[in-house]
Amino acid sequence: MDTNCRVLAVGEVLWDIIRGGEYIGGAPFNLAAHLARLGCSVRIMTRIGADTRGQAALQEMKRLEVDTSLVQTDPRHPTGWAKVELTDSGVPTFTFPDDPAYNFIEADDAMLRDLAGSHLDSLCFGTLQQKGDVTRRSLARLLESVRPRVVLYDVNIRQDFYPADILRQSLRHSTVVKLNADEAPLVAARLYGDALTEADLAARLAGDFSVRVVCITKGGDGCWVYSGGRSRDIAGRPVRVGDTVGAGDAFSAAFLAHYCRTDDPFEAARLGNLLGAYVASKAGAVPEYDAQIRQQLSGLAGI
Repeated sequence: MDTNCRVLAVGEVLWDIIRGGEYIGGAPFNLAAHLARLGCSVRIMTRIGADTRGQAALQEMKRLEVDTSLVQTDPRHPTGWAKVELTDSGVPTFTFPDDPAYNFIEADDAMLRDLAGSHLDSLCFGTLQQKGDVTRRSLARLLESVRPRVVLYDVNIRQDFYPADILRQSLRHSTVVKLNADEAPLVAARLYGDALTEADLAARLAGDFSVRVVCITKGGDGCWVYSGGRSRDIAGRPVRVGDTVGAGDAFSAAFLAHYCRTDDPFEAARLGNLLGAYVASKAGAVPEYDAQIRQQLSGLAGI
């Protein structure tokens, strides 16, 4: 395995319950699993319950070659799950339990010292995991202690949870921000109290925070990318949708695997669109890769 891209994903591992079946998921896990397939060395910092779902999640992480050395087991809180309802077009809505284990991720001094010295290329996190006070405080300490070159913040709004203070704190530590076309106006209104164009929002985020790249994903229509005052529409790849669960995380993985090695956000986004579309055409967030998608991503390490 090529270890030239060393990544830490922080946050929830959970089971998506879709049409009666259970699929391992959670945005940080989906991201980590795809990064591992793309040849990156990836660790996940999460917390699971001491239950059957937790043991199954741990086995899946190991099977998918995600480093589990930072996985914690909680004796009191259950492994996370999400009941997923799909629209006719495959777009998901989510229902979550109260107080899942991933709301209680801990970060002690020894762990932070170890991570600070581990020469990470990238750290990735989102918004939902910050709903729990314990995990939010641990993430804040982590972001202060570990300063990789690329910090990816996937806004990933769930349960209408995106407080302005958490958005601002997250953005202050981020170099790459990803959000979808539905989330962009919500973030603009929450932070700036007004509707903004994509270009105006990206310019404000770049000017007000440490953000270097803004990606706004648009499903089958591809994405829009802003970097260093330049912007570009990157065409998507239309597919017959199976379900869109995890498609955005797959985009982030392919984007990050390329961007960490090249600093080219536009080509990284093109590859992200390819993998995101592939995942949207399949069931579950981490389907097996077929020969065609491997060929399309052949420029990435590990493929």
